Amino acid sequence: MELIHTKSKTKTILHMDGDAFFVGVEVAKNPALKGLPVVTGEERGIASAFSYEAKALGITRGMPIFRIKKEFPEVIVLPGDYNSYAKYSSMMFDIVRRYADDVEEYSIDECFADLTGLDKPLKMTYLEIAERIKREVNEELGLSVTIGLAPTKVLAKVASKWVKPNGLTTLTEETAPEFLSTFAIDKIWGIGPRTAEALKKKGIYTARGFANKEISWVKENFSKPYEDIWKELNSKMVMSIDPVPKTEYSSIQKTRTFHPSTDDEAFLFSQLSKHIEDACGKARHYAMTPKKFSIFLKDQNFTITSTLIQLATPTNSPEILISLSETKWKEIYRKGVMYRTAGVTLMDLSSHVMIQGDLFGDTDKADKWSAIHTQLDRLENKFGHRVVHLGSTQQALGHKEKGTDADIEGRDLLFM
Repeated sequence: MELIHTKSKTKTILHMDGDAFFVGVEVAKNPALKGLPVVTGEERGIASAFSYEAKALGITRGMPIFRIKKEFPEVIVLPGDYNSYAKYSSMMFDIVRRYADDVEEYSIDECFADLTGLDKPLKMTYLEIAERIKREVNEELGLSVTIGLAPTKVLAKVASKWVKPNGLTTLTEETAPEFLSTFAIDKIWGIGPRTAEALKKKGIYTARGFANKEISWVKENFSKPYEDIWKELNSKMVMSIDPVPKTEYSSIQKTRTFHPSTDDEAFLFSQLSKHIEDACGKARHYAMTPKKFSIFLKDQNFTITSTLIQLATPTNSPEILISLSETKWKEIYRKGVMYRTAGVTLMDLSSHVMIQGDLFGDTDKADKWSAIHTQLDRLENKFGHRVVHLGSTQQALGHKEKGTDADIEGRDLLFM
């Protein structure tokens, strides 16, 4: 059976994927790291990202940091700087938006864009548009990206995997079968390990093997999502581009695990203050404000104690959240209990908050702090993260020996 052909107008979909994105940002911030084996994830205790030079040494994702330092002393190990990763991600996607209106932010380092019909108004071929985007991302941000062009999202993901790093591959309805004939079934976007094993048991090992099956066979053996994947592999686009910018988070969480555990109250609250400051910084970056937030501690028995704080006036100013946390601190902290984790979760986030006044003047206070942080954020953008920080976080920044030096997790639903 040949791959199906559609009579509808062929789409041109771009998929852009950052090459070793977290490490790429670290190199962009510090060009002296270029060409060196670099690993990020020191704060998590495992390798979360690594340069291609580190990969060549045999380092894999999830490898314990202590083992990397012992076996590969030449490797540079860095804590993750998630605020910078988010900023570079936003700037990278903005470059794509110079050429296309319909851009879908798929993850922190990946996006799709519909280029269909833009060749004529831009007076460039689709390949030239992709080349221009790659060049501008590299020249303006110092990042390397790989791009795939194809008639569908699934095929565009196939194309972007073909040559990495710094690749640019184009698939058409006519050339796709050749590419798919050697593309492993478990590498297809949307097909997980269990489904891949089920397909292999049925004698299907490649993407083309799956695409060549009858649609009736796919419907009989698999659910609707796999029918969509089959259609996309056959150059029929059914997965639409979602162009809504990912500026709405369900929550932002900042937390840290200590080694060893501690009951030092001043240290614990300083860590909490640091996480509040970082979480609010991320919220301001995306112009969002929480309506409530939760602070929590986890003891060495993994028991979590938390309290929820409702904000009379939504705000992303850490001073206000830290002050409120002080009033609730005794609800979660117990002297003599050894704690291993402290953290904060900002909730009910919105970029369109209608701030209403209240009897205690919190709105005026929030406005004043907002103006101050606008200036402080400009200083950080110019001179670097934590060039200015709150006094309440000073102890956290000066006590690296009690634990890892950064947020073990910077959770936000945009990138999960």
